Amino acid sequence: MKASEVKKGNVVEHNNTVYQVRDIERSAAQGRSGNVTFRFIMYSVPGGNKFDLSLRSEDELKEVELIRREATFSYKDGDAFVFLDVEDYSPYQLDANVVGDNAGYISEGLEGCYIQIIDDAPVAVLLPASVILEVVETPPELKGGTATKRPKPARLNTGIEIQVPEYISNGEKIHVSTVTGEFAGRA
Repeated sequence: MKASEVKKGNVVEHNNTVYQVRDIERSAAQGRSGNVTFRFIMYSVPGGNKFDLSLRSEDELKEVELIRREATFSYKDGDAFVFLDVEDYSPYQLDANVVGDNAGYISEGLEGCYIQIIDDAPVAVLLPASVILEVVETPPELKGGTATKRPKPARLNTGIEIQVPEYISNGEKIHVSTVTGEFAGRA
């Protein structure tokens, strides 16, 4: 496929490595040259290593067949995460290094995940846009504080720490964006 046809989320092969396209920056040519350049921000599958690639619109990239299966997080087996297919309950096991930073958003029974499979092997997990996690440790709200929205740190039940508004207290369930890693509201 031509570089101009590539969309976010496509899985492509470059230099014998499989990558998923996460972001595309298009820069139009100056003057009469007419060449449009595409800068692809891609992450290796599996592994999640970032790779930047710039191509002209006519350059070719090989698309890789990727299967996505909806799954629910079931349990951790040592360092590995085990997900169950929602249709046929097949287990998909992903190592901690494949899950990477997403591990902080995965809690028991998490639904709406998609396991990416290439050649019958699970290679990556896509999480829902936001997840519900519980605040396990955060300082109490300051009484007499101003009406401004001051953030404070909060440790969540999965071990990650994010900034939350002052009015959030221990034991509350909150929405957390898996895209930005930020507080997204009360659950």
